[in-house]
Amino acid sequence: MTAKPAPMTRANPLQRAREEFRAHVRRGLAAPRKAISCKYLYDHRGSQLFEEITRLPEYYPTRTELALLERVAPELAGWIEPGAMLVEYGSGSSTKVRMVLDALPAPTAYVPVDISQQHLRSASRALARDYPRLAVKPICADYTRPFLLPAAEGEAPRLGFFPGSTIGNFSPPEALAFLKGVAGELGPGGAFLVGVDLRKDRAVLEAAYNDARGVTAAFNLNLLARINRELGGTFRLEEFRHQAFYDESLGRIEMHLVSRKAQEVTAAGEVFRFAEGETIHTENSYKYDLQGFRRLAERSGFAAARSWCDPARLFSLHLLLVAEQPGTILPVASDGRHLRPEAGD
Repeated sequence: MTAKPAPMTRANPLQRAREEFRAHVRRGLAAPRKAISCKYLYDHRGSQLFEEITRLPEYYPTRTELALLERVAPELAGWIEPGAMLVEYGSGSSTKVRMVLDALPAPTAYVPVDISQQHLRSASRALARDYPRLAVKPICADYTRPFLLPAAEGEAPRLGFFPGSTIGNFSPPEALAFLKGVAGELGPGGAFLVGVDLRKDRAVLEAAYNDARGVTAAFNLNLLARINRELGGTFRLEEFRHQAFYDESLGRIEMHLVSRKAQEVTAAGEVFRFAEGETIHTENSYKYDLQGFRRLAERSGFAAARSWCDPARLFSLHLLLVAEQPGTILPVASDGRHLRPEAGD
């Protein structure tokens, strides 16, 4: 008999989420520099488009991270105690997590957390079907805000999983606050496996966000379609264009929607004016070097246990352990591995 996922937990009622979206759009479009958070790119259609982006030849992060996970996953059994609860922040289609689940020693529960309810439901059903002995407990929530995790069985450890370089969507202060929150949620004995995109040649970065097929452009413009559908917007998508570029001084890719002409648009019951060339800032994606991210993690209540990157140094994975003391740096063995502290050390 195929197991069924547990009923979806809603950390925030859907009505509240709609009102927050409305209030955010009003504030963002009324600001001197118009901006809307990238989390609102991920409605059901946006999530579908992003999955398509991950398969594009220009978009190196997904295939590079998958290759890294294939190499790294077998090592996780040496770090994570049996019976772990695996918590995935921003689960999407839950493709990469299967590699982690297969490597863990007898995981007892999988908790996917995602803002897109429809996407979350379909992915949870697929995981429950394919892993009948695993308790699948989806949570429909904005993981950037506090939410309640289900109770673990006994003393089972918690392993957080945050793939796909999504950590780069936070500014450094936001990333620090997010990591501190995750450390608190995972608790003593918890661990966190994070995907982090690395700094590299501008041409490689900009190609990844300006694909030849225009899928990333459609993903970005879908935000306006969502505003039209959910907030009574009057955006004409053909009168805006996608723009993405690398700001080397800030170490980040920026995504914008650029107005092709001077125009007025209604959204969320208000009228907003755009000058020709004026933009809506929709996403940042910060890039790190290995030491820079380790320092950030250690400031947030984690001990940086292990890092891996591909031979071309495009992408990295970091295993972080919840530290008893902030800023803990784990001792290093003769083979270069960081060691988990033993009790009493």
